Amino acid sequence: MKKRNLFLWMLAFILWNCGGAEKRADTPETDDSVLLEQEEVHGTKVSKVELSNPLDQAMVKTGEAVYDMKCSSCHRLTDERLVGPGWAGVTQKREPEWIINMITNVDMMLDTDPEAQKMLEECLVRMPNQNVEAADARGILEFMRKNDGEN
Repeated sequence: MKKRNLFLWMLAFILWNCGGAEKRADTPETDDSVLLEQEEVHGTKVSKVELSNPLDQAMVKTGEAVYDMKCSSCHRLTDERLVGPGWAGVTQKREPEWIINMITNVDMMLDTDPEAQKMLEECLVRMPNQNVEAADARGILEFMRKNDGEN
């Protein structure tokens, strides 16, 4: 008799905890689901970048913050390749316009630029679109210049 009562209590407990699906379906979406549905931002091709001399420290700070949040998991500030190539010396190897275009519109670059295609072959991982706005991309460029020793 005790086993039967225990079984009924356990069954009731399980049914009670598993119920309420109708209520959960009516709850509003969480912030995570909104982020997953966010439309990607693609930049337009940049053909000219005016570099500041000396470096704009506000842009450097912005670029460092964006690097910490969106870039550091794949790129190192040294020449070490992690998922993507290391950033050391990138501003001496690439034109500023190339760097900005790679940051803001990676799909266009991988479709049309032979150097970007070569990097994809070496790294074997396609750089995702990080939805970096133009001002933040400019800050990343300034941060890269500082990383390469410019003042």
